[in-house]
Amino acid sequence: MEAPTREASMTALKTRPAPAGTAYADDFYTWTQEQSARLRSGDLTGLDRENLAEEIESLGKSQFASLVSALRIVLLHMLKFDFQPEMQSRSWAISIATHRVHIAEELSESPGLKGRLAEAVAKAYRVARLEAAKETGLVVKRFPETCPYTYQDIIDRSFAIDPEA
Repeated sequence: MEAPTREASMTALKTRPAPAGTAYADDFYTWTQEQSARLRSGDLTGLDRENLAEEIESLGKSQFASLVSALRIVLLHMLKFDFQPEMQSRSWAISIATHRVHIAEELSESPGLKGRLAEAVAKAYRVARLEAAKETGLVVKRFPETCPYTYQDIIDRSFAIDPEA
């Protein structure tokens, strides 16, 4: 299940009363600027606490979704490398390398995500498996139901970007 969008959150929150100032659902940008100014000035009584809490929580969900997305791309190309070796390409290796950088950056910026790596890999693999079947033309059952790679494989397995070099 994907993280709810800001629009979905806004719809759910429209019924909540907002403190004085711009309403969250009426002008999100102005609301953010007013709320940040209040926080900085120490005006905690004027904060729209419920919507602020929802937005902060949403930021965390977004970080997790970004990690899952990068893992999904790495897993997709690993599956394609392993199950369709005759089609291996430099672009797959470059994509793996690129998304490994994204994974490292996400984990560096949000080390708390490390505790959710197993969950992120499992979530990413479920989609990568289906995408691999679509992109290779192979039947879904050809791919293992659970991720056949360890996290170390996902991060460290060698894929030559420039094999001729």
